[in-house]
Amino acid sequence: MPELPEAEVAACQLRARVTGATVRDCWVGRGDIVREGLASLGWYHGAKIAGVERRGKSVILTFTRAKQARFLAAELGMTGLLLFRGAHTKHPQHTHCILRLEGVDEPEVRYWNPRRFGRLSFLDQSGLDEYTSRRFGYDPLTISRDQFVQVLASTRSRLKTLLMHQQVIAGIGNIYANEILFRVKLHPDQPANQIADVVAMRLHEVMGEVLQEAILMGGSSVRDYFSPDGTEGRYKQKHLVYGKTGERCPNACGATIQRSVGERSSFYCPLCQKMRRQRRA
Repeated sequence: MPELPEAEVAACQLRARVTGATVRDCWVGRGDIVREGLASLGWYHGAKIAGVERRGKSVILTFTRAKQARFLAAELGMTGLLLFRGAHTKHPQHTHCILRLEGVDEPEVRYWNPRRFGRLSFLDQSGLDEYTSRRFGYDPLTISRDQFVQVLASTRSRLKTLLMHQQVIAGIGNIYANEILFRVKLHPDQPANQIADVVAMRLHEVMGEVLQEAILMGGSSVRDYFSPDGTEGRYKQKHLVYGKTGERCPNACGATIQRSVGERSSFYCPLCQKMRRQRRA
């Protein structure tokens, strides 16, 4: 469930609370949670956390030691969380990695992931470059309007599928794709290259607005998501269509929200979000 806003909130909290910490120990409970780099685990003992950033839906921690840098890429996947020790979890047995720290107020950062769709990667610089280049397309918060319009014009992919394609636009998942498209009154299955440029520009604008507002509100706490300090995100209160099957459309058009079941469920209004064939202009 964690998407770009939730990963950004996690990165911000980690950056504020553990930057400068020294790793006293790094415990991995099960080897299959590590995608690559398990053999390098010993290097991290005694290293300092020099920075934290987000790439797509992943959180990247930078470590330095003896003028060298290495990285830990944490994929949040569908159920992954990065948590401080004081955050309560229902099932602590699903904590698969613990960074034990000193020199800061937070003594631990824990990687909790019950379904294990996400993984951890311990990487050097070349490994990080390869990891990011093969996984992440444009970031939706930094892609320019012209770049975004060109991406849409170049493909017949359905809009919702395109927004969620991590190698094209990295960070948006099912929740925010549904919410963004509803606000622009675009059908999830609308071919991307059939919308007018002015509509694509509006989609770019709304995409940024929705994601930034969600970040400010701590993300969306759906199912088991909460931020590293244990607080729940409040953006769920702003959801207009996600999980609203059968409810009246917020635009008061008289229709009810429908759900189409595929690989990922789409939530949309059949009146406000009609399929349209539009000329690009």
